[in-house]
Amino acid sequence: MARGFWPFGPSATTRDRRYGATATTRNGRHVLVLDCGGDVMTASGAAPLLEVRDLVTSIKGRKQDLHAVDHVSFDVGKGEIFGVVGESGCGKSMTALSILRLIPANAAITNGSIQFSGTDLTRLSNGEMRKIRGNRISMVFQEPMTALDPSFTVGTQITEVIHAHSKVSKDEARERAARMLDRLGITNAASRLDSYPHQFSGGMRQRVMMALALVMNPELLIADEPTTALDVTIQAQILDLIAELRRDMGLSVLLITHNLGVVHEVADRVAVMYAGEIVEIGPVQQIFSNPQHPYTQGLLRSMPYLTERQDRLYVIPGRVPELRAMPTGCRFAARCRNRIDICTQQHPLLEENEPRHALRCFNPMPYVD
Repeated sequence: MARGFWPFGPSATTRDRRYGATATTRNGRHVLVLDCGGDVMTASGAAPLLEVRDLVTSIKGRKQDLHAVDHVSFDVGKGEIFGVVGESGCGKSMTALSILRLIPANAAITNGSIQFSGTDLTRLSNGEMRKIRGNRISMVFQEPMTALDPSFTVGTQITEVIHAHSKVSKDEARERAARMLDRLGITNAASRLDSYPHQFSGGMRQRVMMALALVMNPELLIADEPTTALDVTIQAQILDLIAELRRDMGLSVLLITHNLGVVHEVADRVAVMYAGEIVEIGPVQQIFSNPQHPYTQGLLRSMPYLTERQDRLYVIPGRVPELRAMPTGCRFAARCRNRIDICTQQHPLLEENEPRHALRCFNPMPYVD
């Protein structure tokens, strides 16, 4: 059992999930292979709000295309908070940008589907996607000071979203913007509409970013590192706010972060990404109490504990491989303490090792602190 480093209290109740899986034999052992193309249902029996299947996002290179997101599959249920964790450069943000079709000009979605309420977003035109972005799916980007335009008031930026997706008067748009700022805990909201981003603190700017994302009451919020560069007290407030919005609005959240404490606090399920692919996925309680992939175990070991003094923090040796130099075998093998011969020879599949818990590893070992 991982020790309690998470700073904000118990996790939200884990939702029951069912994965489709097929039996097969590999290297003489019987395994279950996760069926990412099957119908993944929520605990209530309803189809997920978002279904990402076998997604590949490639960046055009000089000699070959490089897979920044490599055959990624997951789903987000209605009213669920789904976390995605991993080091910088593992493909978390590129996955989120792929869902919104906001990837760089030199990148392209080359495989897979992104089903949102039964509609494949990869097949929509740019005009059809503009009707969905900021309306039915919204995103809170990293670094609110750079995401907000410093030359316009926050009121102008929020009402621009309202006018883009609904036909309302200027007064009504300002009233809706003020109500949302007030809902997110900004005092004197009506007068603060005329303030510029630099006139807000870091925590308040993050709330303004959330107001931009939520003012149209979206069904899905993609939160990319929403607590980065905030102190612990403000982090707790933002996390409480996300949980409250999920409860009050039925909001689904795709939460992207490198902070495992954040995921443990608010998420129902979590996917661990490494080098562009998912290496472990399951309910938060299972991942934290019984992490099975060596990378997940390394992330947990590298976190500071509240219960004991440590002279040095654990560090996972090595670094994430570059896209142009991906190994043919397991992508984590060069950094892995459990490495065996097959790890450098074959690429592992994402397999269901226990109910609702899948990982990509030839030689998983029990977690020991």
